[in-house]
Order: sequence, then C-alpha cells, then structure tokens
Amino acid sequence: MQSLLEQIKKRRLELVLKQHDMLLRVGISRQQYQRLETKGNPRLDTLELIAKGLKSELLLIPQEKLNAVLAVLADESAKPVDSRPSIKGSNKSLADDPWQGLLGDDE
Repeated sequence: MQSLLEQIKKRRLELVLKQHDMLLRVGISRQQYQRLETKGNPRLDTLELIAKGLKSELLLIPQEKLNAVLAVLADESAKPVDSRPSIKGSNKSLADDPWQGLLGDDE
C-alpha cells in the first residue's frame, strides 16, 4: 500500500495539477508543498486543507475493515453498476450504498 504522501502526489497528478497550483487551492506555496510531498510530516489541519484542495477526504478506517473497504473500492471500477449484489438481504445494492454495513452498522 502506498504511503499517504505518495497518495497525495498521485492524486495531484491525476487532477493534472502542478505543485504551484496548490497555492491557489489551499494557500500553500510551491516550496511548502514540495517539502510536504518529499519530506512529509504535515499537521492534521494541513492534511485536511490539502485533501479539500485535491477534491478528496481523509478517513480513519479500522484495520479489521480495511480489506472490505479496499474490496469495495476495487469493485467500483471492476463491475458494471447493475450487476452488484444486494447487501445482507436488503433491497439496496452496492451501487446504492457501497459503504453500508462496513463499519458494523445495520442501517
């Protein structure tokens, strides 16, 4: 699995953004952003700003649920929406709510 900093860089490149573009998106200079991508250790509030600037979200995923979350994310690109199975006998499919039940909630 990629480190958080590698994921941030990958997401920036997916959005076809340069490091200096982050100044307009989150108020971080190119030098600050470059240092963050290469050396790391940003503060949590900085990570939250960067996530918003990259149209992303930061999530804490319990380790025991990580494989299930990764499977759902992999499934998103692998299967057509109509062929997804129903969740736990409900009428909702994974396309309706791919996160249902992952954290142990029944709703």
